[in-house]
Amino acid sequence: MAESNFVDYVKILCRSGKGGRGSMHLKHLKYNYNGGPDGGDGGRGGNIILRGNHNYWTLLHLRYQRHIFAEHGGNGGADKCHGTDGRDVYIDVPPGTVVYNAETGKFVCDVNDDGQEVVLLKGGRGGLGNFQFRSATNQAPRFAQPGEPMQEMTIILELKLLADVGLVGFPNAGKSTLVSALSNARPKIANYPFTTMEPSLGIVAYRDNKSFVMADIPGIIEGASEGRGLGLRFLRHIERNSLLLFMVPGDTDDIRREYEILLNELQQFNPEMLSKHRVLAVTKCDLLDQELIDMLRPTLPADLPVVFISAVTGFGLEELKDVLWRELNSESNKLQVITSTDTLIHRDKELSRLSLEMQQEGEDDEIIFLDDDEIEDITEETDEDF
Repeated sequence: MAESNFVDYVKILCRSGKGGRGSMHLKHLKYNYNGGPDGGDGGRGGNIILRGNHNYWTLLHLRYQRHIFAEHGGNGGADKCHGTDGRDVYIDVPPGTVVYNAETGKFVCDVNDDGQEVVLLKGGRGGLGNFQFRSATNQAPRFAQPGEPMQEMTIILELKLLADVGLVGFPNAGKSTLVSALSNARPKIANYPFTTMEPSLGIVAYRDNKSFVMADIPGIIEGASEGRGLGLRFLRHIERNSLLLFMVPGDTDDIRREYEILLNELQQFNPEMLSKHRVLAVTKCDLLDQELIDMLRPTLPADLPVVFISAVTGFGLEELKDVLWRELNSESNKLQVITSTDTLIHRDKELSRLSLEMQQEGEDDEIIFLDDDEIEDITEETDEDF
């Protein structure tokens, strides 16, 4: 089975450390036989902590980590010796990672910034030794506290790429060509559907040393929100983009209809996506003359900016960057963090499909990647549609 280097979904059993027990000890010395209680406290159990790390851009490093356990706290000792604290375990994840409880499906937290730390599971507190319970009426307590128990949770980590501009379009709409023309990213480019099998990011340089991040998302097809094609697996990455750039080839029979199909797929996956700012780019305009472009303009949607471009010849690219920069910096455009109930409902569609694939393969916790034959089948099916 072909394995990809881009991993955006992992399932891990996490367990914090339990607290060490306090010591019940009475001091007995030759010169002080009734020295009293001197039992020390137990140490704290280790925490499980999520930490944002911009050096990672996928969850590949967690691909085979099925279990992550923190260290238990040490037990207290005689002579008021404190038990050692359990070592914390840090899980480094790329910014844009969302955490769900695998058993309940509920949203737990997300990590959006480099260096951001979130305590996922707290370690148990250490128990008090009998020295802490001494009093005037109980000068030799013969009891101590046990440590607090550990916490355990099976979590699902989902990566949603954080980018300023996300490209939305059918296969072969020219998304990868545009990213390679505007940035130093070099995605695979070929004249067949689903050339792009995994998302990639490119930094687009703008005037006065300014820049923004553009995400090349694999193409979606009609019915992607219901699990058709490859789109469902990658629709989640569009959720975290601040601005959506819809791309439709200029030689399409009905540009407006293709745009509406793409918009409908996003709405079916998550209605909140429709609140994002949108720009429509009509691509491959090196095939069109100016007269035809002027004829097409009145037929296109009037509620969003429309730019005619050709990534091959460079036609319209500077205008496109100007429009994108203006939309990104408009006051009404804010980066949206979507973790609503609607998102979870639509996310569960994909998890159910992934779970079914896992059971069929006999790998309950494994991530399923499409092999070459499956990719060929999808490509043939898409060729018939287009």
